Amino acid sequence: MTSFLLFLFSLKVALCSCHSENKRSGFRSGRTQYAVSRVGQLAPVVNESSGLSYRAGRNTFWTHNDSGGRPTLYEVSRDGSLVDSLPLPMLKNRDWEALTSQDTTAVFIGDIGNNANARTDLRIYRVDPKQPNDFQSIPFHYARQKSFPASKDTRNFDSEALFAAKDSLYLISKNRSQPRRPVNLYGMPAQGGDHPLVPTDSIFLNRMVTDAALSPDGQTLAVLTYGKIFLFEQKNNRIDFQHPTRCLRIPRGQTEGLAFVNNTDLVMTNERGRMYLIRRK
Repeated sequence: MTSFLLFLFSLKVALCSCHSENKRSGFRSGRTQYAVSRVGQLAPVVNESSGLSYRAGRNTFWTHNDSGGRPTLYEVSRDGSLVDSLPLPMLKNRDWEALTSQDTTAVFIGDIGNNANARTDLRIYRVDPKQPNDFQSIPFHYARQKSFPASKDTRNFDSEALFAAKDSLYLISKNRSQPRRPVNLYGMPAQGGDHPLVPTDSIFLNRMVTDAALSPDGQTLAVLTYGKIFLFEQKNNRIDFQHPTRCLRIPRGQTEGLAFVNNTDLVMTNERGRMYLIRRK
């Protein structure tokens, strides 16, 4: 991104507001309920953080670089310093965009970036960090996509947001369509098979979605966009958008990584390597 385009992007993020989502989707402003602080800087080897997953037992995070980066997971501390790295030479980082964990034995890497809506090889890798050569590829496709690439007014067949709940994986569409279409939620089994994805829910968000995270107790879904975080209450053991609660305006650049560290607080990273704590007051 050129300096001028980066300036325009930063200006657009800085000027964003929650007004349209509050009015159309039922959110309430929540910025005064949370404190935001910068807590770290990612190690130089993580030069374009695009996914984040918390390792509660170690109080560290897994992260990785964006498309074209080495097929490696980096373990970083709460201040961003490098703790360890896990090379995965048998995998290819075509466009890694998201990370999530099911338990201590399963990390899911989303090779799901699809800005042009043209890919036919979308997949999620399941990796056991203790046995990295024992991985599983989980391919999927969007059942309603008929053309590759999709036309600009239907360009909603991509995702940078991945999270796990019980034995399922969930994706949220990034939504590059013009004019803007509702953001879609998809669910799929956390196991092999070429899964056809059909939306299970949708909601209007006036920004492109770049990550999502589910709280450890499964009660709160957080959805990250450029400049904002949207919170949803989850009820009756269902994952959906039916109970929007808060919109947090947090303009911190090109933010693409989000993870809960407990049931209320989150850590967010941007592509300049900065780490932020979003803490419930």
